[in-house]
Amino acid sequence: MSENAERDPAGAATVRIIVVDDHPVFRMGMSALLGSLPGLRVEAEADSLASAVAAAQAQRPDVVVMDLHLGDREPSGVEATREVLRVRPGAAVLVVTMLDDDDSVFAAMRAGARGYLLKGASPAEIERAVRAVANGEVILGPAVASRAVAHLTSARFANPAMALPELTSREHEVLDLVARGLDNLAISRRLVLSPKTVRNHLSNILTKLQASSRAEAIVRARQAGLGEN
Repeated sequence: MSENAERDPAGAATVRIIVVDDHPVFRMGMSALLGSLPGLRVEAEADSLASAVAAAQAQRPDVVVMDLHLGDREPSGVEATREVLRVRPGAAVLVVTMLDDDDSVFAAMRAGARGYLLKGASPAEIERAVRAVANGEVILGPAVASRAVAHLTSARFANPAMALPELTSREHEVLDLVARGLDNLAISRRLVLSPKTVRNHLSNILTKLQASSRAEAIVRARQAGLGEN
């Protein structure tokens, strides 16, 4: 937090928070919980990428509590995380979501999130996580942490597919899922991206690999070791 941060009566710096969630009942409940805790203050609520970015610019929060699903017509919370941190680099994003799959966890962390909890977390866990990320720590819920460790030590994670160095890490992920037989909609769900973003990544992949079709890109991917279960 900033050295010029406001302080509560006890002398501790006040943690300024924005809550981003498209479900009004959960958003209001989260705001009420956090606002009732000493040293924490909810400055704004948001339900979309645009409103989250606007709130981050206006309020300059220390912590942004972010859901990953912001509605079927909205970009994902992963993209919102990336945009919020672009306009407010000093913020710490704490994801609180229903999504507990490995792809969602790692997509959020790669976007810059410092914490990841499931919506079943207790009020005490949420409070601890908010204070931890505000202090610069990285925190994962117990179930998420155990799966993350397993994923990090797996052979799949250890293979960076450097046979295709012209691709970015995100393009490697997209191409890997294409080679596994997933369509664009399934890929968008796995990586918590919009279908349009997946199409853009695939177009870039075809251009970089000089592949004339999706099928040709799959062949190149498998030659590089991608798409293996």
